[in-house]
Amino acid sequence: MKRILLCTDGSIFAQSSYQYGAWLATKLYAKVDVLYVSDARSQATAEASHLSGSIGVDASDVLLQQLVALEHEKAKLNHQKAKFILQDAESALISGGVTTVQATHKTGFLVDFLPELESDVDLIILGKRGEAAEFASGHLGANLERILRSSHKPCLVTSRQYQPIERLLLAYDGSKSCEKILQFLIDSPAFQGLELHIITVAKSSEDTTANSRLEQAKQKAITGGFQAVCWFIQGNPETAIAQYVKENNINLLLMGAYGHSRIRHLVIGSTTAQILRSSNIPVLVFR
Repeated sequence: MKRILLCTDGSIFAQSSYQYGAWLATKLYAKVDVLYVSDARSQATAEASHLSGSIGVDASDVLLQQLVALEHEKAKLNHQKAKFILQDAESALISGGVTTVQATHKTGFLVDFLPELESDVDLIILGKRGEAAEFASGHLGANLERILRSSHKPCLVTSRQYQPIERLLLAYDGSKSCEKILQFLIDSPAFQGLELHIITVAKSSEDTTANSRLEQAKQKAITGGFQAVCWFIQGNPETAIAQYVKENNINLLLMGAYGHSRIRHLVIGSTTAQILRSSNIPVLVFR
């Protein structure tokens, strides 16, 4: 892994993403590209307004000039805000040991820039919620859901509070995305020496296919250098995974982004979405 894309909006969730980004980048000797996107909706220009029909031509001209001046001032303030946020992120990453940081400011919508930017990076980091976190504590950020639907790269969704990563949990269902995650763990020096737990959750304890897949995952993890702790759990995935995380003091959860439904290319898998909403730890999501 050579490059990490860290998306920030300067919110409280973004602050912890700098710490997780620094931890990963220093372990992987990776560069970090920090991106801040000013929302295009706040940049709408007053020139497009047509007011003469409601308030008269003369008054319309005066008001339009005032609105244009206001929009120009807002643009300056947005640029200044972006500068401060990017400087803060760069300072935090460098303080965390990252040697190469590149800051970028764009105006538009984050998801629109993703296809261009993600082609050159190996991992995307972003907070679970954004600037409206205090008002939407039960929801995921709008940008997060869009990125998880469209990105082809692993996404680390960071929690509000940073905590050192010592214990990993892979929620394993035998899918291709889970196979990618396991290989990623084996190949990445960042995770060597950490405690790895692998669980499979199924509706029936008699699910021999799920049991077999879990055993194969365990053997692959052991061959890759991990002393894996593996459990087959009967129950509801959302509940079982959340309970296991809490009872075993897990610091990082890894899971696939999609379920097996026919509309998996349109929405985040229901299990993934529910875990992301309720989780108090970072989640590394793979397609």
